[in-house]
Amino acid sequence: MKIFIGLMLMLLTQRETFGQTTSKLSSSKNKSTGTSVQNTVDHLNDVAFSIYLEAPDSARSIAENALLLSEKSKYPVGIGRSFLNIGYVYWSQSYYHIALFYLKKALNNLPENKPLFIADCYNILGRTYADLGDYKEAFNSLDYAERFANSDPDRLAETYSERSYVCVHLNNFAEAIKYANYALSLDKIAKDQSNTAVLYARLSDIYTKTKKYNAALAYSDTAYQMGVKTHNNRLRANTFIEYALIYEQLHNFDKAIAYAKKGAALADSIGVVDAISLAYKTLIDTYEQKNDFKQAVFSQKEYDRIQDSLNNLDKTKNTALIKDYFALDARLNDMALTEHNSLEIQAKIKSQRITIITLGISLFIVIAILSVTYYFYKQKELLSNKLNKQHDALLKQKQLIEAQTANLEIVNNIKDKLLAVIGHDLRSPLANLHNIIEMFEVEYISTEEVNWLMKDISPLVKSAELTLANLMDWAGNNIKGRSINSSRLDIFLLGVEMEQTFNHALQRKNIEFVNLASPGQSVLADENHIKVVLRNLISNAIKFTDTNGCIKLNSKYEESKVVISIEDNGKGMTAEEIRMLFYLQTHFSQPGTLGEKGTGIGLLLCKELVELNGGKLWIDSEPGKGSKFSFSLPLNAEYA
Repeated sequence: MKIFIGLMLMLLTQRETFGQTTSKLSSSKNKSTGTSVQNTVDHLNDVAFSIYLEAPDSARSIAENALLLSEKSKYPVGIGRSFLNIGYVYWSQSYYHIALFYLKKALNNLPENKPLFIADCYNILGRTYADLGDYKEAFNSLDYAERFANSDPDRLAETYSERSYVCVHLNNFAEAIKYANYALSLDKIAKDQSNTAVLYARLSDIYTKTKKYNAALAYSDTAYQMGVKTHNNRLRANTFIEYALIYEQLHNFDKAIAYAKKGAALADSIGVVDAISLAYKTLIDTYEQKNDFKQAVFSQKEYDRIQDSLNNLDKTKNTALIKDYFALDARLNDMALTEHNSLEIQAKIKSQRITIITLGISLFIVIAILSVTYYFYKQKELLSNKLNKQHDALLKQKQLIEAQTANLEIVNNIKDKLLAVIGHDLRSPLANLHNIIEMFEVEYISTEEVNWLMKDISPLVKSAELTLANLMDWAGNNIKGRSINSSRLDIFLLGVEMEQTFNHALQRKNIEFVNLASPGQSVLADENHIKVVLRNLISNAIKFTDTNGCIKLNSKYEESKVVISIEDNGKGMTAEEIRMLFYLQTHFSQPGTLGEKGTGIGLLLCKELVELNGGKLWIDSEPGKGSKFSFSLPLNAEYA
């Protein structure tokens, strides 16, 4: 859910950053706009921080857009927090030197009256120095973090958690356990489950290194459960690898191999390079201890291949990171240049006004003194008309340029969004298919197991297909516009078709589909559009309905229209979530009851298609009691 909220907020900030005009009508409006922009920046930075461990690339894009807004509005707290979030992202992806650069930029911009943000910055600086092996600088940074945290339990817990991490690397396990336990007591006060999960994982690592495997397994179990609850995929990947290391030491090689493979797959899905390498090293060591030298050699080859691939990817990524940095720097410079040009234009306009006023006064004095007649008056009038025409021409030219710029930005944003969402949502099913093929090729699984896995993965592939269709349809609507081919549609028959389409998904969750639409009830609309709407709404209902649930399709007359509704008894939504659903800047997507994923684009597409056919779409929902998606369509002419 957080990922797609973030993606929609990226589009919002693009519009906020490049769509505002350079002049305001009054000082009160300037203050109101400034406050609104600052609130937007703060919200963007909150979202970026909340998803950087789950979707680092999305978090970085959001933070960069927050930085642009902050620079434009001269908001120092926003600038500092944006650099801090970018630093968090690069640290999470193991690009420690790049992380240090952005974290130091954050320190230079965060104001002294925001000590807690400064404490956050020093905490992640300490962690980054520790990952680079500079433990002296790590402790220095953590000392500053503790000073700025003052008595805040959340920040102090983070500080002592990182002290524990440094002590582990220095093999000072007694101190590491002491700091970790103290951090846990502070996290209990602060109710910070995310850092608590990390601390349990750290204690597991400590007890593994001290060969207390039962305690290590217990802490790993708790860390994994809390990692799932807090959506910390990086922690989950490392916990799988920790399981593998423990079972390797206990000579339970089969479990060690299974967990190492899980850790490698999850680490690869979120791009954590260090975890991928450690997983394959563990596989090699385990196969060697098991005397399965064939698999050990195979794993070594895979490790070498992956290392070569990672090296190439790292080079590519570093090049991309450099390009990203210069692109961000260029955008900041462009904003400064635009602001400078705006000030120059305003100064010129002011100078021209002064000049015109002076000329007018001079002409009036000349006319009064010299009794200049009609000729001079006509000359002044002609001059004024000419200036007005030139001014109008300049305004039209400026408006045309701004419109063209805005259109180019919209098209570019749509392209970026498509690439980001397709890359994220289609990667998982493709990766699963690749893993099944690879395991089959090495005879790790049988043909029957392949058939079973393919049935299990089929819903994921169909979900990805629906996601891709929605994205293409939505992007086509935004880029090219859309035409309507209206015809008479029987909602009951469309419901029958939808039930057949989603038969597998309904059976998979044992959901009952009840078609209560009136047979023969006809509406006037584009058939393809309404099928897209029904597919998305029914798919959405299945996604958020628990097993043994019920979904109802209904229709009824209301004046000159028919109201069609899809009702489920699933998870439901709050009023605030409903309010955010149909706005491009705030819409989001949550995982389904079985972890099903989506983009959130489907509901936006439904709203556009319904309105395109002359109707409206709305939602009635209550958390824990289900949702009811309703939309209206005009009656067929013979019923109207």
